[in-house]
Amino acid sequence: MNSFEIAGRPIGPDHSCYLIAELSANHGQEIETALELVRAAKKAGADAIKLQTYRADTITLDCDSPVFRIGKGTAWEGRRLFDLYEEAQTPWEWHKQLFAEAARLNLHCFSSPFDPTAVDFLENLGAPAYKIASFEIVDHELIARCAATGKPMILSTGMAAREEIAEAVSVAREHGCSSLSLLRCVSAYPAPPGEMNLSTMADLSTTFACPVGLSDHTLGTAIPVAAVTLGASIIEKHLTLSRAAGGPDAHFSLEPEEFALMAQSVRDAQEAIGEPSYELTESQTASRMLRRSLFASADIKAGETLNAQNVRSVRPGNGLAPKHLPAVLGKKATQDIPLGTPLDWDLLE
Repeated sequence: MNSFEIAGRPIGPDHSCYLIAELSANHGQEIETALELVRAAKKAGADAIKLQTYRADTITLDCDSPVFRIGKGTAWEGRRLFDLYEEAQTPWEWHKQLFAEAARLNLHCFSSPFDPTAVDFLENLGAPAYKIASFEIVDHELIARCAATGKPMILSTGMAAREEIAEAVSVAREHGCSSLSLLRCVSAYPAPPGEMNLSTMADLSTTFACPVGLSDHTLGTAIPVAAVTLGASIIEKHLTLSRAAGGPDAHFSLEPEEFALMAQSVRDAQEAIGEPSYELTESQTASRMLRRSLFASADIKAGETLNAQNVRSVRPGNGLAPKHLPAVLGKKATQDIPLGTPLDWDLLE
């Protein structure tokens, strides 16, 4: 498994988890809201803000046929695809300003293109990487076009069978992609935690020899934290300024304070994994003295026998370890031992 870099930032299992804030449709068609989301992503601890680059007429047809309406089972049930994507699209004329604002904040900005014209457009903006959305993993032309740029690629695997993932990876690598990551994803909005099967990440990593991560649509922050303990090198999560403001994706997005909590929790969880160790850590040194040990629980005269009435195992840990109590009882004191004295072998015959 090879690590790689996005704009100089290392991505892989030996590096800090790469956190992507997905802007998606949460701008509400207001450029100032989109810019505020870029700033909120930076403040919340994200490494990158990700856009989606398409127009309604590049992703679907303006058609009233029933097949162009969304069926049951999603939050967008009954809507025309064209109308949904027209509402959700990030205007292309915004991209340059959003890229610039992210650069000003030292925040990576890249996008999910949805057709080759979007790739050409993003290349002109200097996009440092490309994300292939789950729905596009079967679009080999798009994957090949992104791969041909030589930029790092992140592929979401929602809805994809193993064979479809293998085909997409093969296309990417055959067309020049040497920096690739796969994200476990459940394409449900929101996604039920019980369907996440996060252990799939390890299988993806082993099978395709690349860093893995999670594109998460569950509610809350627990699943990304669990994912990082299972080896996720990338976490992607939707960000909104306010779920109450509404919008196509707001209902499963995190607000800034929640994203910040997730980011800190992910960092803490990854730091906590560590390596197998039984060494006494620095922070535990002071606590070690609060262990029990053997003390004189009454005044003991020189030559007097130690017994259960004048020796006890109590805190703190300055004396002999409690395991030595059987050996201590029955011995005679070599000198007077006042009450409260920690026992030591030198005090005993």
